[in-house]
Amino acid sequence: PGRPMATSSSTAKPSAMVTLPRIGLGMAALGRPGYINLNRSSTFGNKDNRDISAMQDRANSVMDAIFTSRSSSTTTTMPWLDCARSYGLSEQFVGEYLRKKNVDPKDVYVSSKWGYTYVADWKVELEEGAPHEVKDHSVENFLKQIEETSTHVGEYINLYQVHSATFESGILTDKRVHSALHQCRTQRNWKIGLSVSGPNQDEILREAMKITVSDGGDECQLFDSVQCTYNVLEQRPSTALMEAHEAGLDIIIKEGLANGRALQHPKIIQIAEQMDNCTPDQIALACILAQPFQPRVLSGAVTPEQFVSNAAALDLADKMKVEGSKENGMMKEVMEGCVMESEEYWKERSALAWN
Repeated sequence: PGRPMATSSSTAKPSAMVTLPRIGLGMAALGRPGYINLNRSSTFGNKDNRDISAMQDRANSVMDAIFTSRSSSTTTTMPWLDCARSYGLSEQFVGEYLRKKNVDPKDVYVSSKWGYTYVADWKVELEEGAPHEVKDHSVENFLKQIEETSTHVGEYINLYQVHSATFESGILTDKRVHSALHQCRTQRNWKIGLSVSGPNQDEILREAMKITVSDGGDECQLFDSVQCTYNVLEQRPSTALMEAHEAGLDIIIKEGLANGRALQHPKIIQIAEQMDNCTPDQIALACILAQPFQPRVLSGAVTPEQFVSNAAALDLADKMKVEGSKENGMMKEVMEGCVMESEEYWKERSALAWN
Protein backbone atom coordinates (compact mmCIF):
# COMPACT_ATOMS: atom_id res chain seq x y z
CA PRO A 1 0.00 0.00 0.00
CA GLY A 2 2.95 2.33 0.41
CA ARG A 3 4.08 2.36 -3.20
CA PRO A 4 2.90 5.55 -4.87
CA MET A 5 1.43 5.34 -8.34
CA ALA A 6 1.57 8.40 -10.54
CA THR A 7 -0.72 7.37 -13.37
CA SER A 8 -3.37 5.05 -12.03
CA SER A 9 -5.44 4.82 -8.91
CA SER A 10 -5.82 1.84 -6.60
CA THR A 11 -8.11 3.29 -4.01
CA ALA A 12 -10.78 2.35 -1.52
CA LYS A 13 -12.86 1.81 -4.62
CA PRO A 14 -11.42 -1.51 -5.88
CA SER A 15 -13.04 -1.35 -9.32
CA ALA A 16 -11.59 2.09 -10.05
CA MET A 17 -8.42 1.54 -12.04
CA VAL A 18 -8.50 4.72 -14.04
CA THR A 19 -6.29 7.56 -15.13
CA LEU A 20 -6.30 10.15 -12.38
CA PRO A 21 -8.32 13.28 -13.26
CA ARG A 22 -6.10 16.11 -14.51
CA ILE A 23 -8.31 18.99 -13.41
CA GLY A 24 -10.53 19.21 -10.35
CA LEU A 25 -12.42 21.64 -8.15
CA GLY A 26 -10.77 23.01 -5.02
CA MET A 27 -13.43 23.83 -2.42
CA ALA A 28 -11.43 26.49 -0.50
CA ALA A 29 -13.51 29.35 -1.93
CA LEU A 30 -16.87 27.54 -1.90
CA GLY A 31 -16.97 25.86 1.49
CA ARG A 32 -16.99 29.08 3.55
CA PRO A 33 -18.16 32.67 3.10
CA GLY A 34 -14.73 34.33 3.14
CA TYR A 35 -11.47 33.65 1.31
CA ILE A 36 -8.47 35.60 0.00
CA ASN A 37 -9.27 35.35 -3.72
CA LEU A 38 -9.52 38.79 -5.33
CA ASN A 39 -12.88 40.55 -5.75
CA ARG A 40 -15.16 37.91 -4.29
CA SER A 41 -17.98 40.43 -3.91
CA SER A 42 -18.22 40.74 -7.71
CA THR A 43 -19.31 37.09 -7.78
CA PHE A 44 -20.87 36.52 -4.37
CA GLY A 45 -22.38 39.94 -3.78
CA ASN A 46 -22.55 41.53 -0.35
CA LYS A 47 -20.71 39.60 2.36
CA ASP A 48 -23.95 39.50 4.38
CA ASN A 49 -25.63 37.42 1.62
CA ARG A 50 -23.49 34.33 2.12
CA ASP A 51 -25.36 32.20 4.62
CA ILE A 52 -24.80 28.43 4.68
CA SER A 53 -27.74 27.71 2.39
CA ALA A 54 -26.61 30.25 -0.24
CA MET A 55 -23.03 28.95 -0.23
CA GLN A 56 -24.17 25.33 -0.44
CA ASP A 57 -26.44 26.17 -3.40
CA ARG A 58 -23.50 27.83 -5.16
CA ALA A 59 -21.21 24.89 -4.42
CA ASN A 60 -23.87 22.52 -5.79
CA SER A 61 -24.16 24.53 -9.01
CA VAL A 62 -20.41 24.29 -9.64
CA MET A 63 -20.39 20.57 -8.82
CA ASP A 64 -23.29 20.14 -11.25
CA ALA A 65 -21.12 21.75 -13.94
CA ILE A 66 -18.29 19.30 -13.25
CA PHE A 67 -20.51 16.25 -13.64
CA THR A 68 -22.17 17.74 -16.71
CA SER A 69 -18.92 18.80 -18.40
CA ARG A 70 -17.57 15.31 -17.86
CA SER A 71 -20.08 13.93 -20.35
CA SER A 72 -19.91 16.81 -22.83
CA SER A 73 -16.20 17.72 -22.82
CA THR A 74 -13.81 16.68 -25.56
CA THR A 75 -11.39 15.79 -22.77
CA THR A 76 -13.14 13.18 -20.64
CA THR A 77 -12.01 13.29 -17.04
CA MET A 78 -13.45 11.88 -13.84
CA PRO A 79 -15.00 14.54 -11.56
CA TRP A 80 -12.53 15.47 -8.80
CA LEU A 81 -13.36 17.46 -5.67
CA ASP A 82 -10.74 18.63 -3.17
CA CYS A 83 -11.83 19.54 0.38
CA ALA A 84 -10.27 20.21 3.77
CA ARG A 85 -11.47 20.11 7.34
CA SER A 86 -10.74 23.86 7.50
CA TYR A 87 -12.56 24.85 4.30
CA GLY A 88 -15.66 25.65 6.31
CA LEU A 89 -18.32 23.07 5.44
CA SER A 90 -16.64 21.80 2.26
CA GLU A 91 -16.68 18.13 3.27
CA GLN A 92 -20.29 18.38 4.33
CA PHE A 93 -21.28 20.08 1.06
CA VAL A 94 -19.45 17.49 -1.05
CA GLY A 95 -20.68 14.50 0.95
CA GLU A 96 -24.30 15.64 0.93
CA TYR A 97 -24.15 16.39 -2.80
CA LEU A 98 -22.68 13.00 -3.75
CA ARG A 99 -24.99 11.04 -1.44
CA LYS A 100 -28.11 12.89 -2.57
CA LYS A 101 -27.19 12.27 -6.23
CA ASN A 102 -26.39 8.62 -5.45
CA VAL A 103 -23.00 9.01 -7.10
CA ASP A 104 -21.14 5.72 -7.11
CA PRO A 105 -17.80 6.13 -5.27
CA LYS A 106 -15.96 4.68 -8.27
CA ASP A 107 -17.31 7.50 -10.48
CA VAL A 108 -15.74 10.39 -8.58
CA TYR A 109 -12.32 11.24 -7.12
CA VAL A 110 -12.35 13.01 -3.73
CA SER A 111 -9.36 14.32 -1.82
CA SER A 112 -9.39 16.09 1.53
CA LYS A 113 -7.00 17.40 4.17
CA TRP A 114 -6.58 17.36 7.91
CA GLY A 115 -4.46 19.54 10.21
CA TYR A 116 -6.37 22.82 10.40
CA THR A 117 -9.63 23.56 12.22
CA TYR A 118 -12.01 26.19 10.86
CA VAL A 119 -12.68 28.78 13.60
CA ALA A 120 -14.16 31.76 11.73
CA ASP A 121 -17.75 30.98 12.79
CA TRP A 122 -19.05 31.59 9.25
CA LYS A 123 -17.81 35.18 9.21
CA VAL A 124 -16.15 36.78 6.16
CA GLU A 125 -13.90 39.14 8.15
CA LEU A 126 -12.55 38.82 11.67
CA GLU A 127 -10.93 41.26 14.08
CA GLU A 128 -7.39 42.11 13.06
CA GLY A 129 -5.02 39.28 13.90
CA ALA A 130 -7.76 36.72 14.56
CA PRO A 131 -7.19 33.48 12.61
CA HIS A 132 -9.76 31.88 10.31
CA GLU A 133 -8.18 28.47 10.89
CA VAL A 134 -5.90 26.96 13.53
CA LYS A 135 -3.18 24.40 12.76
CA ASP A 136 -2.56 21.27 14.82
CA HIS A 137 -0.57 18.41 13.29
CA SER A 138 -0.62 16.21 16.40
CA VAL A 139 -1.64 12.54 16.18
CA GLU A 140 -4.56 13.34 18.47
CA ASN A 141 -5.91 15.91 16.03
CA PHE A 142 -5.39 13.53 13.12
CA LEU A 143 -7.41 10.81 14.84
CA LYS A 144 -10.16 13.34 15.65
CA GLN A 145 -10.32 14.85 12.18
CA ILE A 146 -10.18 11.58 10.26
CA GLU A 147 -13.38 10.53 12.05
CA GLU A 148 -15.02 13.85 11.12
CA THR A 149 -13.98 13.39 7.48
CA SER A 150 -15.29 9.82 7.53
CA THR A 151 -18.67 10.99 8.80
CA HIS A 152 -19.09 13.64 6.11
CA VAL A 153 -17.57 12.05 3.02
CA GLY A 154 -15.68 8.90 4.06
CA GLU A 155 -16.86 6.40 1.47
CA TYR A 156 -15.75 8.74 -1.34
CA ILE A 157 -12.22 9.58 -0.15
CA ASN A 158 -9.31 8.58 -2.40
CA LEU A 159 -6.58 10.78 -0.93
CA TYR A 160 -6.08 12.26 2.56
CA GLN A 161 -3.48 15.01 2.89
CA VAL A 162 -1.60 16.74 5.68
CA HIS A 163 -2.73 20.36 5.34
CA SER A 164 0.20 22.74 4.89
CA ALA A 165 3.10 20.77 6.33
CA THR A 166 5.89 22.92 7.74
CA PHE A 167 9.15 22.34 9.60
CA GLU A 168 7.65 24.18 12.58
CA SER A 169 4.48 22.09 12.90
CA GLY A 170 6.41 18.93 13.78
CA ILE A 171 4.71 16.75 11.17
CA LEU A 172 7.97 15.94 9.39
CA THR A 173 9.56 14.35 12.48
CA ASP A 174 6.60 12.96 14.47
CA LYS A 175 6.82 9.20 14.04
CA ARG A 176 3.51 8.68 15.87
CA VAL A 177 1.73 10.66 13.16
CA HIS A 178 3.68 8.88 10.42
CA SER A 179 2.58 5.53 11.83
CA ALA A 180 -1.06 6.67 12.09
CA LEU A 181 -1.01 7.94 8.50
CA HIS A 182 0.39 4.67 7.21
CA GLN A 183 -2.18 2.75 9.25
CA CYS A 184 -4.89 4.88 7.62
CA ARG A 185 -3.52 3.97 4.19
CA THR A 186 -3.39 0.26 5.04
CA GLN A 187 -6.78 0.01 6.74
CA ARG A 188 -8.84 2.42 4.64
CA ASN A 189 -6.89 2.12 1.38
CA TRP A 190 -6.67 5.91 1.11
CA LYS A 191 -3.58 7.42 -0.51
CA ILE A 192 -1.62 9.71 1.83
CA GLY A 193 -0.36 13.12 0.77
CA LEU A 194 0.77 16.48 2.06
CA SER A 195 0.21 20.05 0.95
CA VAL A 196 2.90 22.71 1.16
CA SER A 197 2.91 26.51 1.09
CA GLY A 198 5.37 29.37 1.42
CA PRO A 199 8.72 30.31 -0.13
CA ASN A 200 10.36 27.13 1.20
CA GLN A 201 7.78 24.65 -0.16
CA ASP A 202 10.51 22.94 -2.17
CA GLU A 203 12.60 22.33 0.96
CA ILE A 204 9.61 20.94 2.86
CA LEU A 205 8.76 18.62 -0.02
CA ARG A 206 12.31 17.28 -0.25
CA GLU A 207 12.33 16.58 3.49
CA ALA A 208 8.91 14.87 3.29
CA MET A 209 10.17 12.61 0.49
CA LYS A 210 12.81 11.21 2.85
CA ILE A 211 10.19 9.93 5.32
CA THR A 212 9.68 6.19 5.22
CA VAL A 213 7.53 3.78 7.22
CA SER A 214 7.77 0.05 7.80
CA ASP A 215 5.38 -1.96 5.65
CA GLY A 216 5.52 -5.67 6.33
CA GLY A 217 9.23 -5.52 7.02
CA ASP A 218 9.98 -3.33 4.02
CA GLU A 219 10.51 0.41 4.12
CA CYS A 220 8.25 2.46 1.85
CA GLN A 221 7.68 6.15 1.25
CA LEU A 222 5.10 7.67 3.57
CA PHE A 223 3.70 10.14 1.05
CA ASP A 224 2.00 9.19 -2.19
CA SER A 225 1.34 12.75 -3.34
CA VAL A 226 2.09 16.43 -2.85
CA GLN A 227 -0.20 19.42 -3.32
CA CYS A 228 1.92 22.49 -4.01
CA THR A 229 1.46 26.13 -5.02
CA TYR A 230 2.89 26.59 -8.51
CA ASN A 231 1.81 29.05 -11.18
CA VAL A 232 3.15 31.46 -13.80
CA LEU A 233 4.19 33.85 -11.00
CA GLU A 234 5.55 31.36 -8.46
CA GLN A 235 7.80 28.89 -10.29
CA ARG A 236 10.43 28.14 -7.67
CA PRO A 237 9.19 24.61 -6.75
CA SER A 238 9.57 23.25 -10.31
CA THR A 239 12.84 21.39 -9.69
CA ALA A 240 11.59 19.77 -6.47
CA LEU A 241 8.31 18.86 -8.18
CA MET A 242 10.26 17.14 -10.97
CA GLU A 243 12.22 15.19 -8.35
CA ALA A 244 8.95 14.19 -6.66
CA HIS A 245 7.40 13.14 -9.97
CA GLU A 246 10.44 11.01 -10.78
CA ALA A 247 10.15 9.41 -7.33
CA GLY A 248 6.59 8.36 -8.17
CA LEU A 249 4.61 11.00 -6.29
CA ASP A 250 1.30 12.27 -7.66
CA ILE A 251 1.78 16.02 -8.29
CA ILE A 252 -1.21 18.27 -7.51
CA ILE A 253 -1.09 22.02 -8.08
CA LYS A 254 -3.16 24.50 -6.08
CA GLU A 255 -3.58 28.25 -6.57
CA GLY A 256 -2.88 27.91 -10.28
CA LEU A 257 -4.28 31.40 -10.86
CA ALA A 258 -2.49 32.84 -7.81
CA ASN A 259 -5.78 33.78 -6.12
CA GLY A 260 -6.65 35.79 -9.23
CA ARG A 261 -3.35 37.68 -9.46
CA ALA A 262 -2.18 35.79 -12.55
CA LEU A 263 -5.23 37.00 -14.48
CA GLN A 264 -4.14 40.61 -14.00
CA HIS A 265 -0.60 40.15 -15.30
CA PRO A 266 -0.01 42.28 -18.43
CA LYS A 267 1.80 39.43 -20.22
CA ILE A 268 -1.13 37.03 -19.76
CA ILE A 269 -3.59 39.70 -20.93
CA GLN A 270 -1.40 40.50 -23.96
CA ILE A 271 -1.09 36.85 -25.01
CA ALA A 272 -4.84 36.28 -24.58
CA GLU A 273 -5.55 39.20 -26.90
CA GLN A 274 -3.20 37.74 -29.52
CA MET A 275 -4.69 34.23 -29.40
CA ASP A 276 -8.02 33.16 -30.87
CA ASN A 277 -10.54 31.69 -28.44
CA CYS A 278 -8.10 31.77 -25.53
CA THR A 279 -8.80 33.36 -22.15
CA PRO A 280 -6.29 34.41 -19.47
CA ASP A 281 -7.38 31.64 -17.09
CA GLN A 282 -6.90 28.99 -19.76
CA ILE A 283 -3.43 30.26 -20.64
CA ALA A 284 -2.32 30.41 -16.99
CA LEU A 285 -3.62 26.91 -16.18
CA ALA A 286 -2.40 25.34 -19.44
CA CYS A 287 1.13 26.61 -18.71
CA ILE A 288 0.99 24.52 -15.51
CA LEU A 289 -0.65 21.44 -17.01
CA ALA A 290 2.04 21.33 -19.73
CA GLN A 291 4.93 21.09 -17.25
CA PRO A 292 7.14 17.97 -17.44
CA PHE A 293 6.36 16.93 -13.87
CA GLN A 294 2.87 15.98 -15.17
CA PRO A 295 0.78 17.84 -12.61
CA ARG A 296 -2.90 17.56 -11.92
CA VAL A 297 -4.40 20.99 -11.30
CA LEU A 298 -7.14 22.29 -9.03
CA SER A 299 -9.51 24.95 -10.30
CA GLY A 300 -10.64 27.58 -7.80
CA ALA A 301 -13.83 28.23 -9.77
CA VAL A 302 -16.84 29.64 -7.92
CA THR A 303 -19.26 29.61 -10.87
CA PRO A 304 -20.11 26.89 -13.39
CA GLU A 305 -18.88 29.14 -16.20
CA GLN A 306 -15.49 29.58 -14.54
CA PHE A 307 -15.03 25.83 -14.15
CA VAL A 308 -15.96 25.10 -17.76
CA SER A 309 -13.50 27.79 -18.91
CA ASN A 310 -10.75 26.45 -16.62
CA ALA A 311 -11.28 22.89 -17.87
CA ALA A 312 -10.68 24.02 -21.46
CA ALA A 313 -7.03 24.54 -20.45
CA LEU A 314 -6.53 20.78 -20.85
CA ASP A 315 -6.70 20.93 -24.65
CA LEU A 316 -4.47 24.02 -24.80
CA ALA A 317 -1.90 22.35 -22.54
CA ASP A 318 -1.62 19.38 -24.90
CA LYS A 319 -0.78 21.79 -27.74
CA MET A 320 1.77 23.60 -25.54
CA LYS A 321 3.64 20.32 -25.02
CA VAL A 322 4.47 20.05 -28.72
CA GLU A 323 8.00 21.45 -29.11
CA GLY A 324 8.12 24.06 -31.88
CA SER A 325 4.38 24.71 -31.90
CA LYS A 326 2.93 28.22 -31.67
CA GLU A 327 1.41 27.27 -28.31
CA ASN A 328 4.75 25.98 -27.00
CA GLY A 329 6.36 29.32 -27.84
CA MET A 330 3.51 31.12 -26.11
CA MET A 331 4.03 29.03 -22.97
CA LYS A 332 7.75 29.88 -22.85
CA GLU A 333 6.97 33.57 -23.34
CA VAL A 334 4.42 33.53 -20.51
CA MET A 335 6.62 31.61 -18.08
CA GLU A 336 9.58 33.93 -18.72
CA GLY A 337 7.47 37.08 -18.67
CA CYS A 338 5.47 36.42 -15.50
CA VAL A 339 7.88 34.79 -13.03
CA MET A 340 8.41 36.55 -9.67
CA GLU A 341 10.86 36.17 -6.83
CA SER A 342 9.34 33.58 -4.51
CA GLU A 343 9.72 35.69 -1.36
CA GLU A 344 7.97 38.61 -3.04
CA TYR A 345 5.17 36.37 -4.26
CA TRP A 346 4.43 35.06 -0.76
CA LYS A 347 4.75 38.51 0.78
CA GLU A 348 2.06 39.77 -1.58
CA ARG A 349 -0.11 36.72 -0.91
CA SER A 350 0.08 37.20 2.85
CA ALA A 351 -1.23 40.74 2.37
CA LEU A 352 -4.40 39.58 0.57
CA ALA A 353 -7.51 40.37 2.60
CA TRP A 354 -10.25 37.90 3.44
CA ASN A 355 -13.29 39.14 1.54
